[in-house]
Amino acid sequence: MNRRAFCASPLAALAPAQSAPKKIAAIITEYRPNSHADVIVGKYLEGYNQDDRPPYPRSKIVSMFTEQVPKEDMSRERARKYGVPIYRTVQEALTLGGDRLAVDGVLLIGEHGAYPSNDKEQTLYPRFEMFLKIVDVFRQSGRSVPVFNDKHLSWSWRQAKRMVEISRELKFPMLAGSSAPVAFRVPALDAPSGERQTHAVAISYSGLDIYGFHLLESLQCMTERRRGGETGVRWVQCLERQACWDFVENNAWVKKLFDEALSRSNTRKNGNPKDLVKTPTAFVVDYVDGLKAAAFLMSGLVEDFTVALDVEGRAQPVSTLMHLQPGRPHHHFGCLVKNIEILFETGRAPYPVERTMLTSGMLDFALESRFQGYKKLDTPELAQVRYRAPEGSHFCDKGWNSAGKRLDM
Repeated sequence: MNRRAFCASPLAALAPAQSAPKKIAAIITEYRPNSHADVIVGKYLEGYNQDDRPPYPRSKIVSMFTEQVPKEDMSRERARKYGVPIYRTVQEALTLGGDRLAVDGVLLIGEHGAYPSNDKEQTLYPRFEMFLKIVDVFRQSGRSVPVFNDKHLSWSWRQAKRMVEISRELKFPMLAGSSAPVAFRVPALDAPSGERQTHAVAISYSGLDIYGFHLLESLQCMTERRRGGETGVRWVQCLERQACWDFVENNAWVKKLFDEALSRSNTRKNGNPKDLVKTPTAFVVDYVDGLKAAAFLMSGLVEDFTVALDVEGRAQPVSTLMHLQPGRPHHHFGCLVKNIEILFETGRAPYPVERTMLTSGMLDFALESRFQGYKKLDTPELAQVRYRAPEGSHFCDKGWNSAGKRLDM
């Protein structure tokens, strides 16, 4: 029976009604090749494999705003090709040029672009300022819709906390964070839910701010599953160079889990780590419930994300690689879009925004520790953060084929 015949038959009346695709506004700093806008918005416009073929997310981008238009901008060409209008302001993108909110969800992608840095080496992306423009439309319209915020909520703990407070005040679901926690894992496992953790180590590479967040969120998505849920962070400290190596050598739990996490890496370089890594960095985290953790940036040694945990009662650590696809279509961002779609379709965040709020704060205070001469900083603000992660996992459990196409859709 073809579709026309089916629609005319009595069977059609028994089929469940399907709502119209959600209309999404994309609020972007810049849209250029391999930017976060390219690999997130691009999946809505071009399909998950970004080849103009199914599968596609069900929601549809109906408007865009780009704050900057670099020389290699893609937004204008993509807008023409896919019939998506680009508006001059955030307000117009959310109202589709009218005077009331006219979309069902918002993508806030405040990553990449020509923005200044502060004395802590944080790039001052205007996510908070863009968020305030979004919620201003919500207030004026008397209703709100789900919002996804890419990566940090903000470079500032105060701003990150305020964003979550506003989402609660206006009663709209919010999801945030990076692609690393939801990426395909090898092995495909999660931290056991509800079991006590004693120690944790994560290893990654690249810059303090840009990848420090990915690193800490990779750590946090595993530690938050421990018995009692997340109870907050008591203090943080940044260590660099010889102090970093001394920390590894002088703490047996760090050495054991560092080696375990490193064993999961697909990119480990041959040679002595101390010779390969010019500026090793550690973010040391002490949680309120006694969990002790350390996250390492090891540029020159690895180019991937690994985590290892000591779980009470288990003879061996729990460890995994968060496997990011090195080229297009950047499978891990497809994993992120799948979770964003849960937010838009159900009106519920698949995992708590508090994860990203806490991680944003951990990074901000760790970089403050570095700025203050590597002092251990008490964090009573972070000690107040409480939340529970869902028992189910939301990472992709399949990877990609030899052509780079997704295997899970």
